[in-house]
Amino acid sequence: MTDCQLYLISPLDVGGDFPSRLERALDAGEGFVTAFQFRVKGVDQHEAADLAAPLQEICAAHDVAFIVNDDAALARRLNADGVHLGQGDGDPRDAREELGREAQIGVTCHASRHLAMEAGEAGADYVAFGAFFPSTTKQSEHRPEVEILEWWSNVFEIPCVAIGGITPDNCGPLVEAGADFLAVSGAVWNGDEAAAVEAFSKAVAEAKSEAVAD
Repeated sequence: MTDCQLYLISPLDVGGDFPSRLERALDAGEGFVTAFQFRVKGVDQHEAADLAAPLQEICAAHDVAFIVNDDAALARRLNADGVHLGQGDGDPRDAREELGREAQIGVTCHASRHLAMEAGEAGADYVAFGAFFPSTTKQSEHRPEVEILEWWSNVFEIPCVAIGGITPDNCGPLVEAGADFLAVSGAVWNGDEAAAVEAFSKAVAEAKSEAVAD
């Protein structure tokens, strides 16, 4: 069974005191939080670059991958570690050409095995399934069964990410099914981020020990 790690997704507002909140979350999750997705909407590239700069610095200091949501051009401008593509955000092959061999490219595959296999064939570094639970961060009509994680992790080497309404209380079955990463936003940023990250770390450890015991 792989180690399941945390993939933080930013709230839409990353100004103000958010850099210090990110620092707190990463301090609390040293070695457990391995990626951070920069997700802002309705700002131009220049403003996005200004917002991203302190966050990139914090991620680099904690050895956490800095991934840009939806926008390969912005990822290139920021020299980010990678990009996460929704189904309408272009082909992973084009993103690879734009960002280079080392970039981490992830693809949203909703509840579809077919989309996930296509993404893998197109060179994605990870695939994301969800939303597993109702989410206040992003509405989704897709509700995959937990078994999709089990199927994917048994058949393919490419890591899979579980996303959508995940909390410390409900993440256990996703961990046991083989999710390599839990992508979370509201469950961390809507309260005390350090306490939330610690709660996730504890929940994941408990789920792993239960899976081993089974």
